[in-house]
Amino acid sequence: MASAKPIYLHNTLGRQLQEFHPLSPGSVKLYTCGVTVYNHAHIGNMRAYIFADTLRRVLGYNGYAVEQVRNITDVGHLTDDTLSSGLDKIEDSARRQNKTPWDIASHFMAVFEDDARKLNIQVPEHEPRATEYIERMIELVETLIERGHAYAVNGDVYFAVDSFPGYGKLSGNTIEDLIGGHRVEVGEGKKAPADFALWRAAGPDKIMRWDSPWGQGVPGWHLECSVMAISLLGEQIDMHTGGVDHIFPHHEDEIAQSEAATGKPFSQFWLHNEFLQVTGEEKMSKSSGTFYTLQDVEDRGFHPLALRAFSFQAHYRTKLNFSWEALEAAQTGLVRLWEAAAELVQIGGESEIEPAAQSFLDEFHTAVNNDLDLPRAMAVLHEAAGSSMAAGQKIALMRAFDNLLALDLLQMGQCLSQTTPKQQELLTERARARSEMQWEASDRLRKELADLGLEVKDTPAGQRWVRRDLLPAGGQDHS
Repeated sequence: MASAKPIYLHNTLGRQLQEFHPLSPGSVKLYTCGVTVYNHAHIGNMRAYIFADTLRRVLGYNGYAVEQVRNITDVGHLTDDTLSSGLDKIEDSARRQNKTPWDIASHFMAVFEDDARKLNIQVPEHEPRATEYIERMIELVETLIERGHAYAVNGDVYFAVDSFPGYGKLSGNTIEDLIGGHRVEVGEGKKAPADFALWRAAGPDKIMRWDSPWGQGVPGWHLECSVMAISLLGEQIDMHTGGVDHIFPHHEDEIAQSEAATGKPFSQFWLHNEFLQVTGEEKMSKSSGTFYTLQDVEDRGFHPLALRAFSFQAHYRTKLNFSWEALEAAQTGLVRLWEAAAELVQIGGESEIEPAAQSFLDEFHTAVNNDLDLPRAMAVLHEAAGSSMAAGQKIALMRAFDNLLALDLLQMGQCLSQTTPKQQELLTERARARSEMQWEASDRLRKELADLGLEVKDTPAGQRWVRRDLLPAGGQDHS
């Protein structure tokens, strides 16, 4: 745990940098909009989860106990917001693949969890599925109807936007400006274009459906997150995260229905990450077909953590342009750090932080507490790794930094330092040849080791090596 320093975060609610103070001393309640499990999460989606994981780690780095909910949307997310034509994304995927919605959800939930593990995204304390909270969703809708914030018509239930004076405070929209901003036409019985669905009647082709006081139906996507957040974290939370595309209507609607139901401020901080763009012009998305998955990254010979390192190259509130060349550059930098860690591990002798190292640690801490300035934090890491400090100090810094960065610096250093019995035999023979000034034999043994995947270099302190055969194929630095 680092020493106490103020944390400044850009709050979308108010659109300014604010110092963070938790609702309860020493603890943080964090809600992250999770994945809709109808397809593979693309790497643009994963940027959002890396951001939320980094936020969680920064809070932990500052000594806070974090309780995080990251939901799984396994029903209710439409292909568009038009009730009459929008299809549930999971049911649509199920029909196209001739499977059940539950099969689709379970499969892609497992794929997402595997991707998150490879990216060192921590498992949250709660990972609820929307379908587990249908009864509580119905209860919240009933509360909103009783309080005059919602109305039922033809089996659907709508939130009456004009009943909530604070509507628009997150996005800056006004009711007058919306004019059907949810892209939902005024249907029979619907009172206003901006009113959004809390509950939708199940048509004859609907597979997933539940009984309710308004007939069989399904919950609205916006409703699900409010219910899971309130059920697991309480009526007031510290932070809510998501992509900038969630600001409106999803998060705006979450605020309206949550605060209308409880009469309390829902989340004191709202944090949103920008898009990962392809070709510098458009966001990565499934609907446009311009997306890559983590499997695509691995199939091209990249390590999953290269994507995590790549995401740190731009501030989370800045658009990030993806290309394979940019990913290769990020992996090259990461491999250099792993190689430096391998040499440090072979030297050994981790020591307590001394003043010279402390200055790097302080600069790193200031960077991450300044609205998660990871580009600066990564620069500090590279500066420390290339400094003239003693190996023990560098090891201590790498360990401290990587508690937050999660790039497996020392773990990969250990891995790249391991040798097979044959490699160790040749290293021993080569050390003896060098001590006897048998340079031709030394060069021959170096080549034999290289053929076995071990790259050896000579230093004043003796041989140092890296297991090249264990490095990813893409982005290796052979300089």
